[in-house]
Amino acid sequence: MPSLEFFRLKSRAEVLGLYSRFAPVGMEDLELMESGGRVAAGDLAAPEEVPAFHRASMDGFAVRAGDCFGATPGLPQYLDIRGEVPMGEAPGGEVGPGEAWRIATGGMLPRGADAVVMVEYTNEMPDGTLEVRRPVAPGENILHPGEDVKAGEVLFPAGRRLRAQDLGLLAALGVTRVEVHRRPRVAVLSSGDEIVPITEKPALGRVRDANVYLVADQVREGGGIPVWKGIVPDDYAALKAVLAESLLEADLILISGGSSVGARDLTLKAMQDLPEAEILVHGVAIRPGKPTILADIGGKPLLGLPGHPASAAVVMQVLGRPLLQRLAGITEERPLWGGTVQARLSRNLAGATGREDFVRVRLRPDQEVLWADPVLGPSGLLSPLVKSEGLVVIPLGVEGLVREEAVTVQLF
Repeated sequence: MPSLEFFRLKSRAEVLGLYSRFAPVGMEDLELMESGGRVAAGDLAAPEEVPAFHRASMDGFAVRAGDCFGATPGLPQYLDIRGEVPMGEAPGGEVGPGEAWRIATGGMLPRGADAVVMVEYTNEMPDGTLEVRRPVAPGENILHPGEDVKAGEVLFPAGRRLRAQDLGLLAALGVTRVEVHRRPRVAVLSSGDEIVPITEKPALGRVRDANVYLVADQVREGGGIPVWKGIVPDDYAALKAVLAESLLEADLILISGGSSVGARDLTLKAMQDLPEAEILVHGVAIRPGKPTILADIGGKPLLGLPGHPASAAVVMQVLGRPLLQRLAGITEERPLWGGTVQARLSRNLAGATGREDFVRVRLRPDQEVLWADPVLGPSGLLSPLVKSEGLVVIPLGVEGLVREEAVTVQLF
């Protein structure tokens, strides 16, 4: 008898709302060089200020701003060149009235100077005099102590995914190690008597296991570590044993196939019979991906994906990746994978009654317009997915979208 829960579809928003019950994975301490792309487990504050001293932000001459007042190309001011700031060292003197010191970008400002005049607005005369052809204001072309970063300032809050520029700033502050969340380990398995390894020539009625490669790479792109658990036949004992084993090894289980209503679909029963199992969702109001399952098994999530490759890919994009993000401890709101672009729809599209519809599209620039061309085809086909570059959403309750309508494309 099919589960009645399958007919009580939850919206995508309701499914995403359930993710708060799953705690982020544990933490580890890493060297800074290994921390790129990882997620800060706690707030990262600056141990010191940057810069630590007044320094030039341009190549030129350190001067007293008042000495350059009124300078123009037709009526320049003249200063005496009295020294040069050595890079990486403190200046050995002071800039006096009517004087200038050569200084390079990053050099420490000598005492007495309060501005840097850019070299392109000057001319060195043979007698050691500097011709200044424009005025500067006090503080011009100078970085002040703490202007970039103040000591104690929170640079990156907990939940921030660290980028290359973030590591550069931490390095400038002398931070050598960072506490980050572990990368979630994700068990990936396929179920069904019809599935065979990709090394085999499938007999009639059977297909190669494409889903595991597709899903595992989506996990990898999302910052997780895929752990392949193989192909499981339509056998209750085998399914339950692999699921139990996966719970010991992984933070999340992804199983494709065996999630729709049918006499041979034993996935749901195998899940339900695991200790501390609770089926949270069996059926989501999206197309493709209606027969998606979400379970909580002893505090660990299990996501049952549809068997059709296109459906599995879409469910991973719109439900799997946010779940992976939750487990990885990511709380920032900026797009982490793919992002979005704005385009115009190239044809009318009808929506799916009672479901949120995710339509695969290919992007096509034409003069100054970026068009989104729908790539239609059954969810069992891979080629439409390969030809597409993102998804356009027809919201729940909307009958459809019309040609030339502005749409947001969620990129793969």
